[in-house]
Amino acid sequence: MTKDLTAKDLQQFKENLTKVPASQALARTVQQNGVLKASADHDFLQGLNRTFSVEVETDSVTNQKQSGRCWLFATLNTLRHDFAKKYKVKDFQFSQNYNSFYDRLEKANKMLEWAIELVDRPADDREYIAMLEWGDDDGGQWANGAALINKYGVVPQSVMPETYNSEKTKEISDVLNYKLKNDVVDLRTSHQAGAGEDELRQSKKEMISEVYRMLVYAFGQPPVKFDFEYRDDDKKYHLDRDLTPQEFFQKYVAVDFDQYAVVADAPDHESGKNYVLTSQNYIFDGKAVELANVGLKSIKDAAIASLKDGKTVWFGCDVGHYSDRQQGILATEYFQKADLFNIDLTLDKAQRLATREGECSHAMTLTGVDIVEGQPTKWKVENSWGDKVGEKGYFIMSDEWFDQYVYEVVVDRKYLTEADLKVVDSPAKELEPWDSLS
Repeated sequence: MTKDLTAKDLQQFKENLTKVPASQALARTVQQNGVLKASADHDFLQGLNRTFSVEVETDSVTNQKQSGRCWLFATLNTLRHDFAKKYKVKDFQFSQNYNSFYDRLEKANKMLEWAIELVDRPADDREYIAMLEWGDDDGGQWANGAALINKYGVVPQSVMPETYNSEKTKEISDVLNYKLKNDVVDLRTSHQAGAGEDELRQSKKEMISEVYRMLVYAFGQPPVKFDFEYRDDDKKYHLDRDLTPQEFFQKYVAVDFDQYAVVADAPDHESGKNYVLTSQNYIFDGKAVELANVGLKSIKDAAIASLKDGKTVWFGCDVGHYSDRQQGILATEYFQKADLFNIDLTLDKAQRLATREGECSHAMTLTGVDIVEGQPTKWKVENSWGDKVGEKGYFIMSDEWFDQYVYEVVVDRKYLTEADLKVVDSPAKELEPWDSLS
């Protein structure tokens, strides 16, 4: 057998196609409608109503627009609903832009510190390349959001509203990453010329000062102090003057993030183990990106317990698979891709992670679940893609989709079993920057 494809092979492929029933009709359908519409099983929608036996009252959805800040939006969403209820401020939002500013600044600092750490590594070193590829983008993890808020606090959205660049991050990301890679090269050149670590770090501070300037131009100047002025839902006027963002957080939000845990279902990793993504801990001495791999049943039980107690749940998933953005549907049963093409698509969750077909690509918030005869059947999801998709921005997720494409949830420790808490509190094994969970 030859390695290459021959004309004889191509002829055989064509003959094989003619033997597939209705292949021409299927080809026309896919060509005119695309894979998703052509594979959609509309009979499945009959049982996918948007009624939930357990549902947390929430406000209008947020909109991250053309940015990758889902993780930050989901983090702030879990805080804003409690805030809105406590202070009677419907549809309240924290400033995503404020925390985005410091997110990008801290990532720049992390990248250049990492570059100094690896300054003697060869240019083809795997970790050095991972550092360059990690760069300074707008993605992140729940623990990153917790660390940012602990360090910098929060402010109302009105105090630091969105800008063109916070809502559409590609332009600033492109120039920022070009600049930082230029800085990495300069640091290595200085080291080769004899500069010591202190001198490199001084150069780094000057480079970060330039990043700060870029971020002010792009996102605006973050407030140091501000007045919190609002009228509540009862039309009562409130004014609290001269607050720092940290004071505002402690006075009005006061969440102890150490009371929360990230529990995961990552079947390509050893179960019952705690893991840490050190490469993504970009706020030094901040909350670490840890994931306790306790399995599917545990993360579901914890999420349900939280929802029953009136608390929404941050979760990380692979949103690009078997999803209809416009209708707001996440359901493996809805899209019959294997049947459409008559092919094998049976990779399990562990195999998808191991082959990098699966990844934690998006974060959203669970706000409800439908439990029938003791078992969850579907989930209500608050997305951050605005109110023009789904049902005013809310998505519906089948329980099977949860099984296959949800990888982690964040819950208060009180909703976890003693066995799961032992995993959460166990020493964390460090994962490489190129791990499937990175």
